[in-house]
Amino acid sequence: MSQLSMADLSTPKLRHGLDAALGSEPNTVILSDRFRLGRPLVLSRAAFNLIRLFDGKKTLPVLQAESALMFEGNEVPIETFENLLHGLNEEYYLESPRLLTRLNEPERPPSCIGCYDADPEKASKQLRKLFTAHGGPGLPGEPGCRVAAEKPVRAVLLPHMDYQRGGVTFGWGFKELVERTDATLFVIIATSHYSGHRFTLTRQHFTSPFGRVETDQAYIDRIVKHYGDGLFDDPFAHAPEHSIELEVVGMQFAFAGKRPFRIVPLLVGSFFDCVGDRTRPDEREDVARMIKALRLAEAESGESICYVISGDLAHIGPKFDDENLVDDVILKHSRTQDDLLLERASAADADGYFDTIAAENDARRICGLPPTYVTLGAAKPTSGKLLHYGRFVHPEGFESVSFASMAFEW
Repeated sequence: MSQLSMADLSTPKLRHGLDAALGSEPNTVILSDRFRLGRPLVLSRAAFNLIRLFDGKKTLPVLQAESALMFEGNEVPIETFENLLHGLNEEYYLESPRLLTRLNEPERPPSCIGCYDADPEKASKQLRKLFTAHGGPGLPGEPGCRVAAEKPVRAVLLPHMDYQRGGVTFGWGFKELVERTDATLFVIIATSHYSGHRFTLTRQHFTSPFGRVETDQAYIDRIVKHYGDGLFDDPFAHAPEHSIELEVVGMQFAFAGKRPFRIVPLLVGSFFDCVGDRTRPDEREDVARMIKALRLAEAESGESICYVISGDLAHIGPKFDDENLVDDVILKHSRTQDDLLLERASAADADGYFDTIAAENDARRICGLPPTYVTLGAAKPTSGKLLHYGRFVHPEGFESVSFASMAFEW
């Protein structure tokens, strides 16, 4: 949806992104928000039937007249509609000025509290384990402490699994960002899970229990100048998205006391159209235009830039609509395919990376394809080095998700 369609509540309209399910109590319905802007609401079935009339075209008197058709000629009092409107509006379930304000406020509030604690001290203890748990890289040292021994890092691939399952794979990547680049501006190119748009920027600054991270407005202006219109057409895309938030929070912990940083948050939607007809993504006009826009924006910036790719690897099992439970044979095959992908990534071979996924028709749902391809095209690293590979496997075989961290060099 490019814009919200109403300016007031005189003709109420339920917004998109809402789900309804039967409640635990008789004749109740639970209304929930897949974008997590509002809390779930428990409604009577009668109330739920009333709000289904909220299509943005009917005034309250018209809605009241229509309610008589539902209740054997008895009109529902206007006060009932007003109470429903108040409750729905409070939780951002209506297209309204309140929703517009929430989506366009200068600071984006965190949407992933629960994955990490709202208390900064408790969150710090959680994030510390990404570095110090078994197999971790250890806590980051001083900025630039490894640059003398190794080439500066140009980009880093990170998971966006929740921290509990992504574990030390996160830590390996975050450590590289602290120690192997002196950049203070990070272009985060991340998987878009909630939007049908190919590319979506936001001007919002990101907030978390650790404070605020600035989004660089001038850099966004440069991207928009070279790409053109359409980068802000989905106002919902960033609000619930975890793929940038988890990277930002991890970076806040890793960089704490070392140096401040700014970000450019770019979400990239599906490349399934490219997979379907075996067209390499940079042959699509919009993808080629974005890669060029990112290069030109960097060239004009006059400062050192580092890219962060936020993307996981395979998603397999019945949770993702596969027929069979994940077993050792399936896991072995998936690891072999992941190794082929990571080999192409290590060679900084964007087309080879895509071709490997397209050859299996993206049967394993590699959500990191779009941000990885775009970043390799824009950043033009010469090589990559696998830092850590991880995989979550459900104990009963219901799902498996694999992920990796990798450092790319000039």
